[in-house]
Amino acid sequence: MACPPYKIFRENLLQDGLFVDGKEDNWRIACHPFVLSIQQATFLETLGQHLLAFYTALNRLYFESLKGTQPTWVHEYFDMGKPADLLEFARMNRFKNHVPGVIRPDLIPTESGMALTELDSVPGGIGLTGSLSHMYAQQGASVWPSSNGLIENFSHMLKGAIKGKPYSMAMVVSDEADAYRAEMQWVATQLSQEGWEAYCVHPRDIRFTEEGLFVQKEGHDHPVSLIYRFFELFDLKNIPKGELIIYSAKKGRAVVTPPYKPWMEEKLALALIHHPMLSPFWEKALSSESMECLQAITPPTWILDPRALPPTAVIPGLRHRNHAVSNWDWLGDATQKERQYVIKVSGFSELAWGSRGVSIGHDMSQQEWKKTLSQALDLFHTTPSILQAFHKGRVVVVEYFDGQSSTGIPMEGRVRLSPYYFVVEGQAELGGVLATICPKDKKIIHGMRDAVMAPCAVAQES
Repeated sequence: MACPPYKIFRENLLQDGLFVDGKEDNWRIACHPFVLSIQQATFLETLGQHLLAFYTALNRLYFESLKGTQPTWVHEYFDMGKPADLLEFARMNRFKNHVPGVIRPDLIPTESGMALTELDSVPGGIGLTGSLSHMYAQQGASVWPSSNGLIENFSHMLKGAIKGKPYSMAMVVSDEADAYRAEMQWVATQLSQEGWEAYCVHPRDIRFTEEGLFVQKEGHDHPVSLIYRFFELFDLKNIPKGELIIYSAKKGRAVVTPPYKPWMEEKLALALIHHPMLSPFWEKALSSESMECLQAITPPTWILDPRALPPTAVIPGLRHRNHAVSNWDWLGDATQKERQYVIKVSGFSELAWGSRGVSIGHDMSQQEWKKTLSQALDLFHTTPSILQAFHKGRVVVVEYFDGQSSTGIPMEGRVRLSPYYFVVEGQAELGGVLATICPKDKKIIHGMRDAVMAPCAVAQES
């Protein structure tokens, strides 16, 4: 199949605000959607419900930990470094059962199966994936699950959250998230075609009155029933009108999603899936199918807690040179081959999103590794980090445009799959899948200049 003209795709991306004219670090444009196997597509169709079950159980685990019916160290981990007023608001009874309406895992296809490396409930990429899906479909490509699935399912999720109020909403994008503003503006424009009065705004454009929240646009106030929060909770102190948004949610004058629940935005949640002390809880809270799936795809993950263990205790599941580990310092002297680990800031930090705050053990010197491990342990009480087993993605081949013509250039790389699920009436509906393919020598897969990004298609049965 010949590559569609490069110029058409580039003009579409410029028009949608996803490329910047003249910018040298725009990513590479794929010639075609990334092709998934039928088995991969089937897996992605079912994964969303397991992740929704996990989020629901995690929320329950947190509150039961607060009550003391589950180990108290669970909520203590999640609460570290969080302001007391945020925790007080997040724990209010009226929000107790709220879970995120958008779920996006990052999955690495390896030689032995999928590896779930992260979960995000405030994800970027919805507009990017939606725009790419439209773009390739217009050129005749088959986009899976559908070319408009992201917007349709996003709209259905928001309508469920708004509970009968008028379909008026503001996507509030902070300065910290400014790189995503153009794609969220694209989403707002598309939602307008789904019956919404939708605005993409800076927090300062929000106005509060006793009647509710309004968006100031072109000299007029427009009432909004729903705020889609596209800013991180660590950034609350820098959000103009942030207190007024919280007050409106508290008084029921506006719906805010995702909920202000910091324990649902921490990477350390993945460390709890394999924890032996929590096995009885997970076995009751999750179906056997969800348990089997989550444990199979989640790499071994540990919270980097520097506190001393009793003499007879060890860190569950962690082994170094075929011996159980009772002290993190043992890992400091690990050789490059033994450092097949990733250290990540767990959450509530400007380093906890994107590729920032991620360190690959075998991609640094022994001195750098030891320093990074030590710093992560030192910051535990304010900014916890996790240690995760590194899973190398299997090599795939994609074609991207050479930048001047419709000629395709093949590239060997490793792919990250990011499916977007939207919670609609208790079901996690798959809206779209973004594939990010980086050259095979790159250890961290993200939207870099050398990356190829594309929506997905499914291989035809032979």
